[in-house]
Amino acid sequence: MKEKVENIFDSRPEMAWCPGCGNFAIRNIMLQVLQESGLQRQEIVFVSGIGQAAKAPQYYNVSYFNGLHGRALPAATGINAANPRLKIIVESGDGDMYGEGGNHFIHALRRNPDITIIVHDNMVYGLTKGQASPTSSKGMVTPIQVSGVTSEPLNPLALAVSLDASFVARVAANKPEQMKQIISQAIRHEGLALIDVFQSCVTFNKVNTFKWFAENTVLIDDSHDPRDRQAAFAMALRSDPWPLGIVYLNETKTTFSSNQICFKQSDSPLRERRIGEKQLRGLVDRYR
Repeated sequence: MKEKVENIFDSRPEMAWCPGCGNFAIRNIMLQVLQESGLQRQEIVFVSGIGQAAKAPQYYNVSYFNGLHGRALPAATGINAANPRLKIIVESGDGDMYGEGGNHFIHALRRNPDITIIVHDNMVYGLTKGQASPTSSKGMVTPIQVSGVTSEPLNPLALAVSLDASFVARVAANKPEQMKQIISQAIRHEGLALIDVFQSCVTFNKVNTFKWFAENTVLIDDSHDPRDRQAAFAMALRSDPWPLGIVYLNETKTTFSSNQICFKQSDSPLRERRIGEKQLRGLVDRYR
């Protein structure tokens, strides 16, 4: 019998998620991806905001940064700018990323930092007891929207394609093999990779259940060309059923850090660089 190899990324924590939560499925897949990535713990930094999904980095044996609500992406972009050698994974929920963090989300897509964004999309706020999130369906009744949601739901994939994000995908917690493959590919991708993950909130969302996601999603077939932006935008607009897979891919786009002058000649982390007094004085005199 083959001996089970210990996963160095598994901290075996006590987790504050409801039994049956889709967050567990995402964590299990992420642990497999990390173990098979060939990366060492010191090469990875997780970043999140606030929320049930945003607790995820605390449940891995990695370095992580928990930011303010909706502020994961500025921190992740800053870490990437300071040390482009690190592999940065942002893991947060649809409320944190698309709601409180919506403005930062838009501009991160434009800048294209070399980060992977995993959004736990359960179409509801789980930490604050079930009010509608930016991706909640129109008409959905919640403890706050007692007459039903009246706003159009945000379409993060269509938004990302419209801003020419370099990697745009959607997966679902009930399709673990596809999720594992696409997250692995996203982590290897140079540039911003967005993965919207459909997963169920078993406590506060009785509409978008695991069964609902299974019945209302379909795998994207091989006829779709993710490098065709117009086809990708049309794919991103589909919702009956929702497509799962890589929607858009632009492998020619330069990354945020590579566009900065300080990294044109070297990718060494800023903290490792030393500037002598003569150089510093010359720099100050140059811009007087």
